[in-house]
Amino acid sequence: MVLIDRSKCAYCGACVSVCPVGALDLAETQLIVAESCTDCGLCLSACPTGALHAAPGQGHQLAAGGLPAKREYDIVVVGAGPGGSMAAREAAQAGLSVLLLEKRQEIGSPVRCAEGIAHEQLLPFLPPDPRWISATVTAAEFTLVTPDGKRETQRGEGGLGYVLERRVFDRVLAEEAAAAGAEVRVKTAAIALITEKGTVRGVRVRSPFGEVDVASQVVIGADGVESRVGAWAGLKTRLRPRDCMSCAQFLLAGLEIDPACTCYHVDASIAPGGYAWVFPKGEGRANVGLGVQSDIADRPALDYLIRFVESQPHLAQGSPVTLITGGVPIAPQVAPMVTDGLMLVGDAARQVDPITGGGIATAMAAGRLAAQVAAECIAAGDVSAAALQDYEKRWHADWGRRLARRYRLKERFPPEARTSREFVRVFAVAVGSK
Repeated sequence: MVLIDRSKCAYCGACVSVCPVGALDLAETQLIVAESCTDCGLCLSACPTGALHAAPGQGHQLAAGGLPAKREYDIVVVGAGPGGSMAAREAAQAGLSVLLLEKRQEIGSPVRCAEGIAHEQLLPFLPPDPRWISATVTAAEFTLVTPDGKRETQRGEGGLGYVLERRVFDRVLAEEAAAAGAEVRVKTAAIALITEKGTVRGVRVRSPFGEVDVASQVVIGADGVESRVGAWAGLKTRLRPRDCMSCAQFLLAGLEIDPACTCYHVDASIAPGGYAWVFPKGEGRANVGLGVQSDIADRPALDYLIRFVESQPHLAQGSPVTLITGGVPIAPQVAPMVTDGLMLVGDAARQVDPITGGGIATAMAAGRLAAQVAAECIAAGDVSAAALQDYEKRWHADWGRRLARRYRLKERFPPEARTSREFVRVFAVAVGSK
């Protein structure tokens, strides 16, 4: 029987194509081996990543290689989203040796984002580029359905923002980090922290080619809403259900919509505790999704999304060509965000707007600031929590203060009050602000 190393499998289907007895099947991102497998070994040589091998005693074991180039770096960044890649780029530009790890085989995929960002939020980090901009938006429409069923729609003009192509955008950020000197590794996961007397000294890395310990002076955890890095370090990263939005999104094709207008729907029957969105992506396409508050929804977010699309004739005519799901933290920021030898940025640190759920700009801002502070602390020879705390102080003097205020504002409106006119005014201001 063929055995599968799922940490190596890229789900490409090459093995399925050569199996003479049809014993292999690719179900989404899971390779299945049936009992009809004859152990012929053809699939082993066809596998591009060496993920398949024979059971003990049957041979065919493939060789390993291709681990990170070194065993020690100044900084290891875990996660190549916008926050992680920005941290890696900034640190590399400061002359530090940097390893950027991404557990998935493709940076930017799967997308777990509505992909919208304001022009003012993007500009401090890089200029707009047609390569990764799907649509330029200059208007926003807000539809409110009150508890008594009354429908109200308002439209605002004059803003400037973008709907990104995150698969390209994230990859470009990682490429810029690499161009600055960072070493980037995909399908390479941090599986544990290396600690010494309570101080983080690096990470244990698993790639398709084996496991190895990699030392560093600072680890930056940018590993998303599901962050394990923070939990391993003992930081309080666990989300309460009330502080987590469960989200689902289709990329719909074949639509007739305003290509320059983002649309928001606030309706408790459609998205309890949250809202639905329609973000144009050009050529008759749009990201159509919603988020529901985990602890009050009576069905999965995908069910709500299907009902929403079916209720809108102009959306129902579209065809879903992509489905993505995920969780968005609308929580207080992690406190503390640092410990000896470690820092958290982005979704891992809950640096997300609690009202809109937006987190691209905040992640990039946090990644850049964390790298700057890390570089200063490394130069001073002190990467203790007390020294790294300067990252938190500087963060809370700007973005952190704004996000904390947004969280307090959100908490003033329990879920049943988020279909009030007052809340929609607050929401509209949050959507249009920097």
